[in-house]
Amino acid sequence: MAMTATAEPIMPLTGTPSAVGLARTFADAQIRKWDYSHILDSALLIVSELVTNAARQTPDEEIRLQLSRDAYGIIIAVWDAAHEMPKAKPMRELTLDDLDLSEEAFDDNGGWGLHIVRALSAKCGVTADPVGGKWVWSRMHP
Repeated sequence: MAMTATAEPIMPLTGTPSAVGLARTFADAQIRKWDYSHILDSALLIVSELVTNAARQTPDEEIRLQLSRDAYGIIIAVWDAAHEMPKAKPMRELTLDDLDLSEEAFDDNGGWGLHIVRALSAKCGVTADPVGGKWVWSRMHP
């Protein structure tokens, strides 16, 4: 994925739960500035999923968010220093019986974020960064 001349500055974040809210606030302002409000909800969901994954991969380490646009739409990209490539859970039909709704396991039913990103993106992928780490990105057509 090539970053374009219209790329916005990279927003550094720390891999903590608060990174998601900061990233969403930044993305909200930028997407509105570009007058793409009609894809705002989907874009913010993608930002949330990608930043959450990066924060889980590299807790308390630097992660980065970059939004850019070109003639084809916008690119949401999140960098982390981990070498492991993201893996989506195998797709299957879910029911409530598949989820452990106990209080102890409430936060352990995740892992579906990459499927959400794939469903909302025109294209998405992972690009190794030559200086280390990787960019996980999503392209959206407005």
